[in-house]
Amino acid sequence: MNQIHVYEVGPRDGFQNLPDFVPTEKKLEIIGKLVESGIKHIQHTSFVSPKAIPQMKDSKELTRLCLETYPEVEFFALVPNLYGARTAREAGIRLISFVVSLSESHNKANINRTHTESFAELKAIMEAYPDLNICLDLSTTFGCPFEGKFGPESVVAFLKDYVNLGVSMVNLCDTIGIANPKEVRNIIQAVKASYPHLDLQIHIHDTRNMGMVNTLAAIECGIDKIQSTLGGLGGCPFAPGASGNLATEDVVYMLNGMGYDTGIDFDKLLAAAKFQKNVIPGGNYSGHHLHIRA
Repeated sequence: MNQIHVYEVGPRDGFQNLPDFVPTEKKLEIIGKLVESGIKHIQHTSFVSPKAIPQMKDSKELTRLCLETYPEVEFFALVPNLYGARTAREAGIRLISFVVSLSESHNKANINRTHTESFAELKAIMEAYPDLNICLDLSTTFGCPFEGKFGPESVVAFLKDYVNLGVSMVNLCDTIGIANPKEVRNIIQAVKASYPHLDLQIHIHDTRNMGMVNTLAAIECGIDKIQSTLGGLGGCPFAPGASGNLATEDVVYMLNGMGYDTGIDFDKLLAAAKFQKNVIPGGNYSGHHLHIRA
């Protein structure tokens, strides 16, 4: 395996915490620079209540512009419920991320649901819209700010009902950046052994400067789809301690240098990251290349 698919989630995960609304045209400009660098998969928004996350109040308009302007790119969105799934589908989205946390405490803090309620909501979405492709984003896979760390057996057991429901794509998320490479390997190997047909992704936060090594450990376990954010911008607003994401330009620099095929031009990607930082100067950036002078 030499090809790695980079899923850029900055326009959603990176922007959602920003105190000031980023104008839609600026979001589109940043997305355009991502596309120019070679990014083919972009999570551009979430279909949530603007009262909950005001940054996403332009989700319909941004979706329309993205789909019209860059038809060659796979745009996908996060949805928390049936209403969000319906709105995303009506806007033209065919791949959605549905979030549930391994930790019930975080599930309640993040989306205000019990595990039972989250499962019922996803079942309703799948029954109502069988044409939607759904990726289950399993938050706090490697540990929770409220409940601590989880072992491979907990992840495998939790996924059983979702696999039986028909889920075929799962994104394993280190929501607060608490994992280490050994834990990443153990959990991925256990999930792959129990559910070999699952299409797995990885989403690692860089809170403890472990984003690169944990993502590489996942790749070495056979994961070929990784998520990151331009500039390392972002963090979960409902997870104390989630201080930043893995920077797309940093991980692409590493992978390109190791001979992996990302299809991404690093120089253009770095220029996009620096452009974004100039446009949005007050964000929580963790990207190391942003501090290197050309």
